[in-house]
Amino acid sequence: MTTELNDSVKYYLKLKNDFVAVHQFLDQSVTLDLIGYECLNCCSTEIIFAQGFCKKCFFESPSAGDWIMRPELSKAHLDIEDRDLSYEKKVQLQPHIVYLALSSHIKVGVTRKSQLPTRWIDQGAHQALPILEVPNRYLAGVGEVALKEYFSDKTNWRKMLKNEVDPVDWESERNKALDNIPKELKQYIVKDQLEPLTINFPVNKYPEKVKSLNLKKENTYTGTLKGVKGQYLIFEDDTVFNVRSNEGIVVDLKINV
Repeated sequence: MTTELNDSVKYYLKLKNDFVAVHQFLDQSVTLDLIGYECLNCCSTEIIFAQGFCKKCFFESPSAGDWIMRPELSKAHLDIEDRDLSYEKKVQLQPHIVYLALSSHIKVGVTRKSQLPTRWIDQGAHQALPILEVPNRYLAGVGEVALKEYFSDKTNWRKMLKNEVDPVDWESERNKALDNIPKELKQYIVKDQLEPLTINFPVNKYPEKVKSLNLKKENTYTGTLKGVKGQYLIFEDDTVFNVRSNEGIVVDLKINV
């Protein structure tokens, strides 16, 4: 889903030739039916292996390289190819942000500057604050690795969906991050944003006990949509469906009126 930051986040589900404003369907009955699979890279109808890719593309596509999840492995700044140097330069050699985000607890993360605030929204972050702005993905990875000694790099997705958020002293957390970044990165400290961005999500009812929907096993599901947070659809019976982690599966979406 693509997103738009407003008083409350607006969510749009991308279709092949159109889009649907998902936030408009709150409190309506929705049916999801599994139809098949389509690799995000080659459009193969083989079963999806990971990250929306068939097995072949997952191990060959430049958009599924190890540096995606581990930015410290980026090498385009050294003119070294992983899978496709042209693609890797385009993505890696642009400004990146090392940030702290609050979704369930404080975590550290990395994203391209052009992906803000989309990345924070996708994580279901209530608040987020940039710490470093560096010129490439490798340096962002160096900063993240250093800060992972003091901050988690994972979101507790169940707590995030239940809206269980730890209290945070942002000034203290920012100072802790600044005290522990490598000396060579201190020149990249973000100095013009000291307060976190606050994000509100379109949720009418948070689940009490999260149940994750696996369409590959169940094939079909019908429920009343009560909210959208992160990349999750939240239903009245506490079922949640992660749209991002189901990329590559072909679904028939029906709004029952």
